[in-house]
Amino acid sequence: MKALSVRQPWAWLIVHRHKPIENRSWKTGYRGDLLIHASQGMTKDEYAEALSLCNKLGVELPEFSALERGGVVGRVTVTGCVDESDSPWFSGKYGWEMSEATPLPFMPCKGRLSIFDIDYQVNTNV
Repeated sequence: MKALSVRQPWAWLIVHRHKPIENRSWKTGYRGDLLIHASQGMTKDEYAEALSLCNKLGVELPEFSALERGGVVGRVTVTGCVDESDSPWFSGKYGWEMSEATPLPFMPCKGRLSIFDIDYQVNTNV
């Protein structure tokens, strides 16, 4: 399967259907299922920035220490890529539109830059 590394807490927000768009500096033509890999790194400042936005939008974010990192945390379907959006989650040069987000059991693994291949069997009944 294809996967994309996303820093926490953004990965959690995506797979729990709060954040339907992922900001990137590059556009993609990829469409279809994509595993969300939570990157190992997350700073207190990144968490505070996300928490501030979540508070404005009425989204309850887990505590810093409760966010899993360094592995697959969920799955989405990439449906499009835009260069502008009215979404409060859009802040990048490009926004990857995502739907059908689903959390998955955590599977530790290393992430990579860009979209990468990963051996992960997704149980569609989860």
